[in-house]
Amino acid sequence: MDYIKSSLSEAQEALNTFVSNDKNLKAIKEATDLMVSAFKNNSKVFSCGNGGSMCDASHFAEELTGRYRKDRKALPAVAINDIGHTTCVANDYGYEYVFSRFLEGWANDGDVFLAISTSGNSQNVINAVEVAKAKGAKVVGLLGKDGGKLSTMVDVPLVIDCKITDRIQEIHIKIIHILIEGIERQLFPENY
Repeated sequence: MDYIKSSLSEAQEALNTFVSNDKNLKAIKEATDLMVSAFKNNSKVFSCGNGGSMCDASHFAEELTGRYRKDRKALPAVAINDIGHTTCVANDYGYEYVFSRFLEGWANDGDVFLAISTSGNSQNVINAVEVAKAKGAKVVGLLGKDGGKLSTMVDVPLVIDCKITDRIQEIHIKIIHILIEGIERQLFPENY
């Protein structure tokens, strides 16, 4: 039973630390506004990550193309998770290019890219951020620990100041849900 309470206490502490810094709340609002602006201008929002962060990137996109709380039109959100693309690029160029090659082909000026990395140092995410910015996309970083290299590369860093990866991921999914709700509140106020 001790590990159960300890796990929940760690999650609570990570969330409290994040919430106690007003800069983080303002960054969520800024990220939401960037995404809303992209959707209003017929642009797209891309997302990516490795492992559990890939699952979070997929969850983010499917809530926008599908449905979050109430029915509304689909929004153009794309998780970079096509296994054919991933294995092709990993085989031909290297795993560090699986996200950047996708954005090279699809990203445009005005798009937004949600880059998820619990360390802030994933080379394939770093490469993708570089391509996204070169293509004119704005970048939101959903990061952890000290934010790593990505914290200074992205336009809006959201850093979970915690050393435990699973705690970071738990706060990431909460932020993802808040981003989606914020997008819906602005684009579909009738649902709220």
